[in-house]
Amino acid sequence: MTVERGLRLMAGTMVLLSLALAYFLSPYWLWLAVFVGLNLLQSAFTNWCPAVAILRAMGLKDANYGAR
Repeated sequence: MTVERGLRLMAGTMVLLSLALAYFLSPYWLWLAVFVGLNLLQSAFTNWCPAVAILRAMGLKDANYGAR
């Protein structure tokens, strides 16, 4: 798995988890989905995301688009 795929997996999981927790426990869990969305927006403009550093530390490699 690449960093890019791992990042999408992590973001999607967090949004779905936030929705499930909001449905079953408290609507305040929707703030987690807001945080994930804002983080995705800022990373689109700054090209920096803290989750990428975590995924790289876990050993995931960047996608090598030129070597296909």
